[in-house]
Order: sequence, then structure tokens, then C-alpha cells
Amino acid sequence: MNKKSINNILILFLVVFLVSACDKKGSNNSKSDNATPFNAKVDSILKLMTVEEKIGQLNLPSAGQFTTGQATNSDIGGKIEKGLVGGLFNIKSVASIRDIQKIAMEKSRLKIPLIFGMDVIHGYETTFPIPLGLSCSWDMELIKKTAQMAAQEASADGINWTFSPMVDISRDPRWGRVSEGSGEDPYLGSQIARAMVHGYQGDDLTKTNTLMACVKHFALYGAPEAGRDYNTVDMSRIRMYNEYLPPYKAAVDAGVSSVMASFNEIDGIPATGNKWLLTNVLRDEWGFKGFVVSDYTGVQEMIAHGVGDLQQVSALSLNAGLDMDMVSEGFLTTLKKSLDEGKITMITLNAAVKRILLAKYQLGLFDDPFKYCDDNRAKTEIFTKENRAFAREVASQSMVLLKNDNQVLPIKKSAKIAIVGPLANTKENMPGTWSVATPKDKSISLLDGIKEIAGENASILYAKGSNLSYDENFEKIATMFGKEIPRDGRTDEQLRQEAINIASKSDVIIAALGESSEMSGESSSRTNISIPQAQKDLLQALLSTGKPVVLVLFNGRPLVLTEESKSVPAILDVWFSGSESGHAIADVLFGDVNPSGKLTATFPRSVGQIPIYYNHKNTGRPLNNKDGKFVKFLSNYIDERNEPLYPFGFGLSYTTFDYSHLKLSSQTLNKNGSIDVSVEVTNSGNYEGKEVVQLYLRDLVGSVTRPVKELKGFQKIELKQGETKTVTFKLTIEDLKFYNSNLDFVAEPGKFEVFVGTNSDTNIKSDFELVKD
Repeated sequence: MNKKSINNILILFLVVFLVSACDKKGSNNSKSDNATPFNAKVDSILKLMTVEEKIGQLNLPSAGQFTTGQATNSDIGGKIEKGLVGGLFNIKSVASIRDIQKIAMEKSRLKIPLIFGMDVIHGYETTFPIPLGLSCSWDMELIKKTAQMAAQEASADGINWTFSPMVDISRDPRWGRVSEGSGEDPYLGSQIARAMVHGYQGDDLTKTNTLMACVKHFALYGAPEAGRDYNTVDMSRIRMYNEYLPPYKAAVDAGVSSVMASFNEIDGIPATGNKWLLTNVLRDEWGFKGFVVSDYTGVQEMIAHGVGDLQQVSALSLNAGLDMDMVSEGFLTTLKKSLDEGKITMITLNAAVKRILLAKYQLGLFDDPFKYCDDNRAKTEIFTKENRAFAREVASQSMVLLKNDNQVLPIKKSAKIAIVGPLANTKENMPGTWSVATPKDKSISLLDGIKEIAGENASILYAKGSNLSYDENFEKIATMFGKEIPRDGRTDEQLRQEAINIASKSDVIIAALGESSEMSGESSSRTNISIPQAQKDLLQALLSTGKPVVLVLFNGRPLVLTEESKSVPAILDVWFSGSESGHAIADVLFGDVNPSGKLTATFPRSVGQIPIYYNHKNTGRPLNNKDGKFVKFLSNYIDERNEPLYPFGFGLSYTTFDYSHLKLSSQTLNKNGSIDVSVEVTNSGNYEGKEVVQLYLRDLVGSVTRPVKELKGFQKIELKQGETKTVTFKLTIEDLKFYNSNLDFVAEPGKFEVFVGTNSDTNIKSDFELVKD
């Protein structure tokens, strides 16, 4: 045995001895002191680490996919062996991850395990609706369960860290990544952030079926100028605190273990190197104890922002509170020099390393580095029949019925049905954007789903009708990453005529139109958020047949549907619904499921209205009418109405719901009291259905201007035909608080209006007063 081997054995023995000693020392600690033995363990390892090994723990390269045995001979394998990698991402499968972990555990000096991350955004192999669609379910338990199932599958395949949830508030549907968030409202966004974190992490991260969550993108990433991805963000701090920061804080309060810094600048400093954001707010104000990772090449991109070269921006980031550098390798290649030159301190470096090591302890990786590498779990827990059945249920709960004149829906299974459109038979697009682990070939297209649910005796005809777009180059961009829709070489007129021919033989036409899945998502901003013209022309041709048309809308963002809302009798927004899209859409179209989704982002009438959102503030010259009449010298447009096409919270059902008897238990509220707000909701239609009852408040007078309305509560209830339920909300002083001009979180005495109803625009109203003690 050579001298190097003997030294390695001695070091490994020392690590094991120190960890064991710390275990014994901390074994009598109460549950509330669980961090104490972890801290002691980490401190013991820090003492053994060289500067290079410490910096290595802060390095997060992208692995790509390795075949078995390939990792050892790779560049990344060599870096792992030298202790220069803290974790990897974009690699899946137990075999591949086991091979790489073996390098760390068998060939590196200190045997520190790696963490393995992946973008598990809306499911793993079993895929749920895109996050914007999922949020439209307004069902927190359902949303939590999707995260639990995603964690179950991903952890069974060797993953232990997900870059989710994305909680960026966005009021600009031009921005492509609106598809990955939960819409425009900070209250609802906070509830969803909390549900997702609890779903991923559970109550014990050492359990093998959980994932370490990473809330992103901190912060304000959803408010780029012009709706263009990665663009400048500039807003007041009072707006930050009241409207954009709450969902991040909710995730931190829920115990999220990691945070991802955003690409954009804040107050002129990129978030990746912004100490006010990553230290003053996140750690000092909110008490966050986990670690912060950059986004993909986020450190390196600060060079283009103009704040320094790679060494400068790397030091700036570490000093600001960033702990892990994703892909840039600025930390790996420059921090040693910065330490030698006094541009960073050993105290700062150790603090970052300690946070990474603590996360690995919390995941249980020091106890068992291969705990997520169970071949049996990989074979039995991923993409199962049960998981797909749940995905089908979730998808049907997320769809939003935007219009249903003359009860065109639901469709009878015995009807002769024409299915038309470029999105009708493309299973690859059904999972939606950021579905990196999904077996796309196993997803269910709309055409296949309808055929299967309608049965063998159904009369189903299909025609593509048009290409996705007249512009072939645009279509290539819109169908990247394996989401191709083969372009039909026939003329546009030939495609439309085929569609008209089958439509004339049918009782009802289902038009599958809208966006392909990659028309939204990262780096997919649009200036024109209408349905592409080729599809608009097809839709007009179908309407000209005189047959009832159902627009099944595929989209990753709110679209401008002003023309379609006037001419099409029925519109069902299905987003991109995941693995079971076709089955779930068919369930709703045929009435096996009554749609109950409600919008979480406003649909504009025109791009010129953007940004548009329900909880805006008043002007000194408000229009105060909704009849579309222009009034000179008031706040309105000369060529468009003020109000949106479809407001926040909007969504129809096959049945109808009536609201009545709004009651408040008191007309006054003091700081230690509460008010019960109750309303009766009656199912007055012909179907059993679910309704999201929404409560909004308005603070009529404040020390700073206040929104015209703010969501403060909601309940999703189910009512049988003719049934009435009393729904009760409890308001306390906490529901009235906001950040004032000093950024103090306060509730100010005065009058408040309370609204309860079916959406942000249609509700019944009462009022109360917050009184001084």
C-alpha cells in the first residue's frame, strides 16, 4: 500500500471518528436543538478541508447524462476526485448517479457526498399541468400532493434537490416564464409557495421520498421591462414588499432549504451580487438559514451587466451572500486569488461552505450517500398507473371554462365530432414547457384522449386544418426541445378545406388551437400574444360552417382573445395539462368532470393594456364605469376599454352559483379581535359542481395609497344540484396589514370594504371599521 493510500485511510478514519464523536455529544439534545450536532459535525470537517476543497463545495456544474462507467473518465469526474465539486444537476437515473457518487466517496480525499439537482418543476416523469395552470385549481391540498408525488418519483431516480417552486409574481403575459409561476396575486402566490415547499420537503428531509426545495427566482424576476426575459427590473421598495416579495417570504417561513438568485438587477445591482437582497432581507430580516445558489451562469453574466470581471463578480457574489455558483465556475477559478488578495475573508468562505455541508447533513447524505440510489424504487415508483391517474385528476381540476353560450358543453359522447387544429394530435407538446424528465412519447394527445373516452362506437373525424404558423422559421423556434409539430406541405387552402369537409359531416367541432408548449417558458417572450394568424383563419373558416365550435385553448400565458370571445360559442382553457392531457380534456369536454378552475392571471383585451392586474391602485381621475364609453380627462384609453377581457378569479362551470346573505359578525374590529364574514352559496344549475369562493378587502384610507381590492381568503367548495352552503371566513388584524412608506408592517385604523364572490369583478359587498384600542 502506498503512502497516498495510507494518508487517505487515515483522513477517512478521522472524519468518521469526529462525526461519531459529535453524534454522541449531541445525542441527548432535544428536537429543537437538531442543528447543534449538525453544526458540530460540519465544524469538524471544515477543520480538515483545504481552501481548494472548500471552494469546490461551492461549485455546481451541469453534468449532462452519463452512461454507466463514463463518469470516471470525464472532466467532471476528475474534478470530483480532487474535491472540486459540491453537487451536480441535469443528470438522472440511479445507475448514473450512483457511479458519480462513488467517485466522491471512493476517490476524493475527504469523501464528502455530492447533492444532485434537477428542474423538477411540475412533476417528474409523471407530469402535471404547467404551474400557471396548476394554480388555477385554487386547491392547496391538491397542489401540495403534486409536489409530494414529484418528490416521490424524482427521489426514486436518485435526485435529492429540485429547483422549484418558482414563485415570481408577474403581471405581464408577454413574459414567457409567466407559465412557470402562479400568476399575479401575492396572497394566492404565498399559499401556493407554502404548499409546494411542504409537498417537496415533507416534515423530514432525511426521508428518502423527499426533495430539498429551492424557491426561485429571488427576486422580482417576473417584472422585467417590456416583458422581455432577463431584462431590467426597477421598482420601489414599497411595491417590492407589498406585491412581489410575499411569496418568497412564505417559502422561507415554510422552511425552504435553498434559494436561487435571479438574473435581473435590483436597485442597479444584479441579484446574484446584491447584498441588500441576499443578506439584509433574506437572512437578517427573514431569518433564512439555508443556502443560496445562483441561476445558470448567473455569476458570469454579471460581467455583461457591467459590474466587473469574473474575479470581481465572483467576490462580489460571495460577499453578498451567494453560496453556490451554478456553471460559471467563477468561484472555482478565482476565489483562491481573491482570498489571497483580501477581497474575501476566510470567515465568509467558511460560512458559505458550512451552509452547503449542513444541507447535505439535513438530507442524510453523510449517513448514507447512496440513500437515493435504490434500483427497486426506480422500477416501481415512477410513472405508475396510480400516479398517472392522479395527474389526470389534477389536470381536469386546472382547466378554466371561459365561455359556454347555449350550453354547447358538455358534448354528448354519441355526437359526431370533428377534431381540428395543429395542436390536436401532438402528444409531445402536452406536458408543457420545463418538463425535462417526461417521456413525451407516452403523453396523451387530445385526439387520442377523446377517441379513448368516447369509445369504439363514437364518430370522430380529424384534420390538422393549418400549420402552427404561416411563418416556418417562427414555427421552428416554437417547437424546440423535442416538441416538434411536423409541418404539413400542403397549401393553407388545402388544409383548411379538408377541415371544412369533415366539419360539415359533424355535429360539433373541437378546435385545438393556441400556442405550442415552447411558445412560453424561459426565453420565450412575445410582443403579440394572440393566437397565430394561420390558426385564426382556420377558426373563422370553421365558424363559417354554422356548426357549434368549441375552442380548446392550449397556452402558457394569458392570451388576447378579444375576437374569439365574441365569435366562438365555447372556450375551454386547458393550458398544457401534463402527461394525461388528452384524457383529462376529454373528461371535461364530455362532462365526466365539471370544470372548476379560476384564472390566476388577468386576460387583457389588448397588449396595450399590459401590465394589467386586478389589485391595481386608483388614480386621481378614475373612470368609474364599465360600459366602454370614453370620457375625456379621465384615466382611460381612446381606443380600448379599461377593464380586462377575463378578470382575475374568473372561471365558469357547467352549473351556476348564486351568492346571497353576506353577513359580518361585527361592524368593528380591534387589534385582538376578529370578524366572521359569512355568505350563502347556492348551486342553482343542473350539475353538481365546485366553486372557489373568494374574499377581497379594500382599505379605503391609508397613509399610502392602497389597491382597489386585495384577495385575503378563498375556499373551494363542492355543491350538489340545488344545495346551499354557508361559507365563513375569519378576518383578523393580520389580514389588514401592509408595508407603509417606512417599510413598517402595519394595520391602520379606518374603514374597510369586504367583497365576496365568484371572481375579482363579480361579488357582493359590505364594510367594517378597524378601531383604535
